[in-house]
Amino acid sequence: MFASAITIFAFLLLILAIAVVVMSFKIVPQQRAGIVERLGKYRTTLDSGPHLILPFLDRLRYMIDQREQVLSFPPQDVITEDNLTVSIDTVIYYTVNNPVSATYEIVNYIEAIHQLTMTTLRNIIGGMTLEHALTGRDQVNRTLGAELDAATSRWGIKVNRVELKSIDPPPTIIDAMEKQMRAERDRRAVILTAEGERQAAILTAEGQKQAQILTAEGQKQAAILEAEGERQSAILKAQGEGRAIETVFQAIHDGNPDQKLLNYQYLQTLPKIANGENASTWIIPAELTASLGQLGGIIGKVPVDGGGSRRRVDLDEQISASDLAQSTDTSEAVEEALEAARAAETKAPPTAE
Repeated sequence: MFASAITIFAFLLLILAIAVVVMSFKIVPQQRAGIVERLGKYRTTLDSGPHLILPFLDRLRYMIDQREQVLSFPPQDVITEDNLTVSIDTVIYYTVNNPVSATYEIVNYIEAIHQLTMTTLRNIIGGMTLEHALTGRDQVNRTLGAELDAATSRWGIKVNRVELKSIDPPPTIIDAMEKQMRAERDRRAVILTAEGERQAAILTAEGQKQAQILTAEGQKQAAILEAEGERQSAILKAQGEGRAIETVFQAIHDGNPDQKLLNYQYLQTLPKIANGENASTWIIPAELTASLGQLGGIIGKVPVDGGGSRRRVDLDEQISASDLAQSTDTSEAVEEALEAARAAETKAPPTAE
């Protein structure tokens, strides 16, 4: 009987020892902080890892999560400066830096952040127009984040970032804004179309101007080249005719013709004169023989060398004074012969054949 009582007492002592060990050994997860109270008063803060506390005296009261947390609030109605009601959704990113302050300085820091966000947001949006609020989200985020961070710092909470998820104006305002934006887009489209047409007209006129300039320049160059070609052609033609005359003159000079040959050539030329386009009637002088005789007599005065020319005339040689005088005498003799033929023709009565 006594032995069984001892056994039971030992078993109870063992259970008590196990309970004391379990109550004394505490494990705090990573990025957590444990708040330990002794007899209802704050004693210490446990970091992540295993810890031992006094059972029945110490108590792990709170386990604070120190990771960055996201807090999203439902849409809140806010009135702008121009008396328009908008619905705004906010998202807050925060971190608990001081677990003791977050535990003992505020009862519910999440609800406190919610209420503080609502009042601060109304103050900020109340001083802005709707258009400014819609286009100034970054400014609202920075201002709201700074205000919340300053207010929650004494609670051991760090507000890292604040974002406005949406700003929803009333349906009537949305419809008016859509009409305004549509009118603005139409205006910009008209301006861009007019600007494009203007640029197109300018470019077209510039292209036509350049084309006319190039056409005129081409015509100018063509006219210059054509005139140059005509000049070169005239020069070459004149040179060819000069060479032909010089060649004929040289051949006559080399051939040394007599009176009979000249008369024969004159008779051969008369049919060619008669075959002209305007030669429907040909008048032959009665004293043609006398005229030919006088012509031959005068041509006979042309100084010739009966034995043929002893020297060939150089066409490029400089003409001396004696040669020039001799050429002048020859030209005068030819002119006199022609004048004599014309005189004989006018004195004699014409006969038609």
